[in-house]
Formats: sequence, structure tokens, C-alpha cells
Amino acid sequence: MQNRTAYLNARLLDPATGLDTPGALLVEDGRIADLGPDLFRDGAPSVSSQVDCKGRCLAPGLVDMRVQIREPGEEHKETVETAGRAAAAGGVTAMVCLPNTTPLVDDVAVAESIARRGREARLTKIFCYGAATKGLNGRELTEFGLLREAGALGFTDGERAIADALVMRRALSYASAFGTLIVQHPEEPSLAAGGVMNEGELASRLGLAGIPAAAEAMMIRRDLELAALTGGRYHAAHISTAAAVEAIRRAKADGLAVSCDTAPHYFALNEIAVGDYRTFAKVSPPLRSEEDRAAIVAGLADGTVDAIASDHAPQDQEAKRLPFAHAEPGVVGLETLLPLVLELFHNGSLPLLEALAKVTCNPAGLLGMAAGRLQRGAPADLVLFDIATPWRIEEQALKSKSKNTPFGGRPVQGRATSTIVDGRLIFET
Repeated sequence: MQNRTAYLNARLLDPATGLDTPGALLVEDGRIADLGPDLFRDGAPSVSSQVDCKGRCLAPGLVDMRVQIREPGEEHKETVETAGRAAAAGGVTAMVCLPNTTPLVDDVAVAESIARRGREARLTKIFCYGAATKGLNGRELTEFGLLREAGALGFTDGERAIADALVMRRALSYASAFGTLIVQHPEEPSLAAGGVMNEGELASRLGLAGIPAAAEAMMIRRDLELAALTGGRYHAAHISTAAAVEAIRRAKADGLAVSCDTAPHYFALNEIAVGDYRTFAKVSPPLRSEEDRAAIVAGLADGTVDAIASDHAPQDQEAKRLPFAHAEPGVVGLETLLPLVLELFHNGSLPLLEALAKVTCNPAGLLGMAAGRLQRGAPADLVLFDIATPWRIEEQALKSKSKNTPFGGRPVQGRATSTIVDGRLIFET
């Protein structure tokens, strides 16, 4: 008998097709063989194993399109192994890592090495972006064609903006020849220089240098002009401001090939989370005003914001236990991505399938990945989750090597109970 597993008594959720129905799903040799409300209704299946889902949700595994795994180079913060275990615990079956490792992913050998380490770990699938410029220096483009052949799903300078307009124009033109997209960290660097949190009354009261919201909007507006000029595919990462949402909304209405994502901390928190210099709430771009947070939620609801990524950026205690101005930015997010996305559903901001689309079929579609769908013949990358289970996020319970979450102590609803990659169970509570 072939390796066949039946998932019975499930609530099948497929955002790509709008499927939301009680039913069953059959996995055969690592792929989805069949699914639907009538599957196995007339009798017990002839399979090697059965899983009673007990009415829980069975959906495509999450696709996290912005992750820093820190390996190679900073294994004391995170490794392929620990990131994979954290992702599995969060229901993430595919993650795409930024190129700012040491050495950088501006060379084919590094891209191939990361892919090999991911295969060896046999946990969540790991993909990567290629560096847009050599050394992430913003001046000379990398070999897009060779990196694309080595598996790069897109090109970005990671946490650095491509500040030079001519370089960005060339990058957009060059990437379009390979049918891929340029992912920008949208922040005008000279305007943001020296800033450590959102500019405004709170920053002034804390005596901290601010980063104006205009730094994000200015860069996006410039890039949209270049996207119109070149016809290239442009993606703005982790947008955080109302002005950015409005600029992208208008660009989409004008028919530009533009997309964007945000991260949970930009719709679930605002600058108040910084509190009394709380470094776990220091991120890049910074947490913004309540008006900006509400605009991000509105952008998610009307489809302006295409995707949600964890923006997983692990930092060890030595990097965070510093005065706020000197602490490194970033939060861990692989394990909290699903419950915070479900928060959008529980609080009525988004319908369930629309919320799940932001972390499944939408990011997979942007990057051309065979993931994020319940489809016959597709890889059996699945997450089984309880949609209503209440729990509290606790820093020390996280499987990531680093524990820098701003959500410690936050009550949430819903969590992954099983994660399956290519039909293999890689996590179970």
C-alpha cells in the first residue's frame, strides 16, 4: 500500500478557492490526493493511517515571506534548526529568508548552502531572496539570473533601502526580465538617520530621536514612479503608515504592478508599546501612531495590503538589554504569526478566509511558490489548528533561540496543533 493518510472530521479551509466546509482530506505519498465534504462519506478509507481532526481547522500551511534565520553568521541568535522548529510550532510550512546573512546571499554558493541546510533539517521548507546589490551596498547589482537559477524567489537589500534611484530603476528593469519582484525596505535613509522610534509627542517625551512617517511614504512614492517607468514588479515590505497604504492603494488603482505586506506588530501594536524604553518593542520601521495602525488594518481589509509576514528578526539578550537608542531592532514572530492573524478575525476586522489568505495563497502567489493551497496534486503542506483555544503568549515558552517578542503576556485565541510538510508530521501538541 502506498503511504496514505486520511484527515477526517476536519473543517477544510482554502482561502484560494473560498472553501470552508466540513470534510476530509487524503494525503498520498506526500501530496494531496483528494479532499472535500463528500470524501469517505460512504465508508472507512483504505489508508495506512487516519487522523481524527475533531472539527478543527485544516488549512494550507502558512507561507512566511519575510524571515531572518541568522544562519550562517549569527547562530547564537537563531539557526536553521531552531527557526524550523519555531516555524513548525506556528503552523508555518514555508519561509523565505532575507539575504543579510554572513556571508550574504549575493553569491550562488550561499543560496545553495541555505537550501541544503533546510533540506537536511527536514522541518519547515526554507527559501531565500537574493541580495539586490553586491554587499547590500546599494550600488552594484548582483547576478540576478544566476541567483534566480539557484532558487532566489526575489531580490532585496533586506533591512536596507535601495536608496539610489538609478540603481532601483535598473533593479526593477533587470528583475522584470526574470519575472520576479524587487522587495524594498521603504524608508528614506537620510530622513530616518539617527531615529530610533516613531517621531511625535511620545518620542519627544522620552527624549528619543524620531523617524517621521514621511520617510516611508517618500520612498514608496519615488519607487512607484520608477515602477511606472520600468514596468517592473515592486513590493514594499512591512509597511507601517497610513500614507504608505494610500500611496499603494492609488498605484493599484492606476494598474501598476505593485504589492505590499505588513507585519503583525504594525496592526496589533502602536507606539505606546514602547512604554518606558521597552526595547522588545523596538522595530524597523518603528511602531507608529494609533491612526497609522488603524490604517494598516483598513488596508488589509480592502485588499491594499496583500500579505502579512512575521518579520522574524531574532536578537539575543546582549543586543536587546541595552539603552533603547543602542538596542538592535527586531522581534521574533514565527510562533505568534497565526494567533495574531486570527486576532483580525476574532475582532471582526477580516473574515476568516481573507485573514488566512494573507499568510497562505497571497504570499505564495507573489513569489511564484507551489504552496498556500488545498489543491489536488499539491504538496501536502498543512496546518491543523484550533480556532478558539485561548492562551497567553509567554516569552520563555517560545521555541526560537531568541525570545525578543513584544507580545509577552498577551492573551490570544487559536493555535496550531499539528503541522505537516510533504505529508510528514513535523509538529504536534
